[in-house]
Amino acid sequence: MDFGCIIRFISQFNKTHEKMKLEVLRVSSQKDSTNGLLFDVTTDRKFLCYTLEDEHRDEKVKHETRIPEGTYKVTLRKVGGFHGKYASKYGSMHKGMLWVRDVPGFEYILIHTGNTDEHTSGCLLVGDTQQQNVTKSKSGFIGSSTDAYKRIYPSIAEVLERGDEVEISYIDYDTV
Repeated sequence: MDFGCIIRFISQFNKTHEKMKLEVLRVSSQKDSTNGLLFDVTTDRKFLCYTLEDEHRDEKVKHETRIPEGTYKVTLRKVGGFHGKYASKYGSMHKGMLWVRDVPGFEYILIHTGNTDEHTSGCLLVGDTQQQNVTKSKSGFIGSSTDAYKRIYPSIAEVLERGDEVEISYIDYDTV
């Protein structure tokens, strides 16, 4: 009897699942956009990138409203138009779209690339640079979005692919 095999099986069976925790700190909401910062807070607070979303609204306007403050589960969405485009664009790196789940009043909220609020439709855009949205660009602007996505995506997807959980908290520090 191979006791090593049995011990490996038992240790895998008893594996404690780890949860990755992400935070979006919303820092500036203006007429058409919300600027923010994305952190990995699983152990320490590690800055990942800048974020851009639609603006805050008391009543939702489809494709023009950011999601409510709160904590949500993230999973991989392996169907749909974005999935096909990203599979083609990113090849084997792409495992599925990062999908923010169970958001009240919203469907298919994704974390993806883009540059202005016109690219969001309620989703979270990521970038390596950000222009302030108070006087410069009311629509908001983040740059080097693909670079940021290619840097942050693999570690998040890896957690999900191994069966562990990812949660994302949206926290409003902006004046609404």
